[in-house]
Amino acid sequence: MYQAEKNRYEEMKYYASGKSGLKLPAVSLGLWHNFGDTASYDNMMQLCFTAFDNGITHFDLANNYGPEPGSAEKNFGRILKEHLHAYRDEMIISTKAGYEMWEGPYGDWGSRKYLLASLDQSLQRMGLEYVDIFYHHRMDPNTPLEETMGALAQAVTSGKALYVGLSNYDGATLEKASAILEELHCPFIINQNRYSIFDRTIEQNGLKDTAARLGKGIIAFSPLAQGMLSNRYLEGIPEDSRIRTDGRFLKEQELSDDRLLQIRKLNELAKERGQSLAEMALSWVLRDGIVTSVLIGASKKEQILDNIKAIQNTVFSQEELQRIEEICGEL
Repeated sequence: MYQAEKNRYEEMKYYASGKSGLKLPAVSLGLWHNFGDTASYDNMMQLCFTAFDNGITHFDLANNYGPEPGSAEKNFGRILKEHLHAYRDEMIISTKAGYEMWEGPYGDWGSRKYLLASLDQSLQRMGLEYVDIFYHHRMDPNTPLEETMGALAQAVTSGKALYVGLSNYDGATLEKASAILEELHCPFIINQNRYSIFDRTIEQNGLKDTAARLGKGIIAFSPLAQGMLSNRYLEGIPEDSRIRTDGRFLKEQELSDDRLLQIRKLNELAKERGQSLAEMALSWVLRDGIVTSVLIGASKKEQILDNIKAIQNTVFSQEELQRIEEICGEL
């Protein structure tokens, strides 16, 4: 029987999500990768145990994570039932709905019909009565925002979610959605968006500034730019790379010679800071206190342990920040 480490909360840092009372670990574990039916169940268990033993209390899922869609929730639910159920009240479990999940007109996007049905399915797969955070996974141009936000509010009032979040929204739509949710007295506390040294979309579309102004948290996914901001590709593309075997993720053409040169220059700066490139990349995302948590994926428990080290130094000098901007501007 799994027993969590007694000192699991000693090193991890926890930050309030915006102006809410909910604290998230600075590093959270995403189950997009390596929790589907093609992965090893024993390895899934070890990833969850390693994360929780080191203070990672937040486990992030979505209805379509797999492959097959739904399998990540199913596998995580099995781990919960068999090993982690005693720690449920120490855990933040989130899921999402917004991408295609089943056939027909009711299995995608942001209708009330789809969102509430999907949440019921997710709870059943995980064997839970509620999730801590339920997200709408992407903006829907064809469903009234009031309907989508009303469905999120209903998830809370029904007791099936404690808080709600938005994922892949821009700043303008976030502001409109936040106003609706406030009128509905719905505890909207967090935004999940892609953000890294190589991807500044949330700086350009107003999401980051708007979230800070409204007092909403941000959790950043792909903070390592699908592994580019790590030592994985410093010498080119390894033969066993997922690039060559799984088209869902990083594309080979994204690792141009110019990009590889940038990666090596950033790696040199990381060395000067006494960090690995991955540690520096995660630290950069957390540098200004606007991002609540970075969402990491892992295939080995050693990756989790390495990534957690990022929280030890999230302070950058103006010179270091300027060098990062100069390097990024070279492509």
